[in-house]
Amino acid sequence: MIIKKFQGKTENDAIEAAKKEMGNNIVTMNVRSVKRKGILRFFLKDLVEVTVALEEENEKYKPIKKEEKKETIPVVPVRRAVPEEVKGERRDNALLEEKLDNLHSLLEQQLQKPEEEKAEEEEEEKPPSEFEKLMKLLYNTMLDNEVDEKYANQIIDEMEKSAKPNMPFDYALTNVYQKMVLKFGKPEGISPAENGTKVIFFIGPTGVGKTTTIAKLASFYIVDEKKKVALITSDTYRIAAAEQLRTYAGILEVPFRVVYSPEEIQQSLGIFSGYDYIFIDTSGHSYQNEEQKQSMSRIVHSIDGEAETEVYLVLSATTKYKDLLKIVDAYSEITEFKLIFTKLDETSSLGNLLNIKLYTGTALSYITCGQNVPDDFCVFSPQDAVRQLLGGKN
Repeated sequence: MIIKKFQGKTENDAIEAAKKEMGNNIVTMNVRSVKRKGILRFFLKDLVEVTVALEEENEKYKPIKKEEKKETIPVVPVRRAVPEEVKGERRDNALLEEKLDNLHSLLEQQLQKPEEEKAEEEEEEKPPSEFEKLMKLLYNTMLDNEVDEKYANQIIDEMEKSAKPNMPFDYALTNVYQKMVLKFGKPEGISPAENGTKVIFFIGPTGVGKTTTIAKLASFYIVDEKKKVALITSDTYRIAAAEQLRTYAGILEVPFRVVYSPEEIQQSLGIFSGYDYIFIDTSGHSYQNEEQKQSMSRIVHSIDGEAETEVYLVLSATTKYKDLLKIVDAYSEITEFKLIFTKLDETSSLGNLLNIKLYTGTALSYITCGQNVPDDFCVFSPQDAVRQLLGGKN
């Protein structure tokens, strides 16, 4: 008889792991919950451990002796002969009874835990320290703010490795704060060209607020930074988007142009050669549409080598995490970019900002939190974001 233990997140996972290694003829002998190792045992659910047994091929069950004796008793002539199928059934029952007896004995042995297992469980049942309580609180707070469990585990694991014995509460909290600020990194906004005009492309899905964001940035650089800015749209799919940007251009008293091809973007460099910045609005597209992706790539790379460019991917903070991953994957195939998050006023969870920052490794630049132009816009602040993620106020 082979006996082994397997662990999994659920009983089914553990049993599937056992079947994968030992085959489908296993017998489940015991099921119990076991705590994880280290500080993460306070944050993650217990594992399920199953004990399974498998009869080895060369080990056969023998008939019970009583049955053997019965078979040697001479058959009385007046008795009716027992059918073969009944005899087979009796032998099967005897084998089953013996197998159950054997499993019962093995189960009793398994339930008698070794001393080291008992000591281990006693250690696991010790109440958590103040540091562990803090880590559990921060971990749950991050999950409540929709930080991906993978990244939350990384942060807690890093804290555990750098923690000192009897670390004060305030010191531990400050340490977590600093680590998360470093994970966000420094924001990288629009920088002037070393020579000539810099062209800024704004890309992203439909409905995330690209056009309004462009108007806010243009207003900031025109009014606050005293820069010369021209506006261009290549979004000819939506007439309303072009007209909206045209309206903003009229209010800001800056030139505006609609382009229909990459060649017209090249022509715009000559037209606006004396300007500091050219902001180009692009059409939103589905990350599943290959034709639109190719069209976007031609637009973004239309002036490579002819002028300095930057690309900003505009995303909504209200978009589901799974969809954000698909979106950034699709645009990553087109070009490198920095990040702008919009609609922060429409969500109470900022976890996706950290998730996408860590997933892409690219810089967060700006955030917007409303429709008002030029207000409701600012450079991304890692400090404010971390305070919100940890349950504070910015």
